[in-house]
Amino acid sequence: MKIRRPRLPRTRAGQRRLVQAVMAGCVLALLPATWLYVSTADRLRTTADVPHTEVAVVFGAGLWEGEPSPYLAHRLDAAATLYREGRIEVVLVTGDNSREDYDEPDAMRAYLAKHGVPDARIVSDYAGFDTWDSCVRARKIFGVDRAVLISQDFHIRRAVALCEAAGIDSYGVGVAAQHDVTWYYGGTREVFAAGKAALDAVFRPDPRFLGPKEPGVARALAADG
Repeated sequence: MKIRRPRLPRTRAGQRRLVQAVMAGCVLALLPATWLYVSTADRLRTTADVPHTEVAVVFGAGLWEGEPSPYLAHRLDAAATLYREGRIEVVLVTGDNSREDYDEPDAMRAYLAKHGVPDARIVSDYAGFDTWDSCVRARKIFGVDRAVLISQDFHIRRAVALCEAAGIDSYGVGVAAQHDVTWYYGGTREVFAAGKAALDAVFRPDPRFLGPKEPGVARALAADG
């Protein structure tokens, strides 16, 4: 069976329409990324100038042999720094625990405890399967309405936009990272993820797992340091 290759228009008018269609497609593809950039422009901070906020949310970023990946460790280091400096009081770690042999939140908790954050000040969300789920669960399950979000710089704008859409007044701290293969992959992935983020913000679907409300954050805020 022969597969026919698409034929390019032979007339100038046809070629012009093709170019216009391609350009329009490119513009539409980049609109969600532009929305993320514009909507979060005034919500980004650094560990040095982020305002005091009771809760920080750290998003999972993979494990290496049961330990936080370097990218995730950088996020957790930023959270530990903010805690030691008194800029935050509680850390909500949110990640994937969909399998018994893969537990991002517990690995994140252990790492933070080793770096000076009391265990009583750490709250775990085991169903943060993606950014939207983490934001919705932080609001609906854990009762967070204001937070500092911590992630890599290529992801932080999407995190802020989605948490704002979920009802959380958010500031984002983008952690710098080495421009390696993972960084370039993450940056490229964000262009496509922006489209899903826009749909999530508009339609606001329920996360894959919601469940009952949990008092973990309120309990952690009331705990002795």
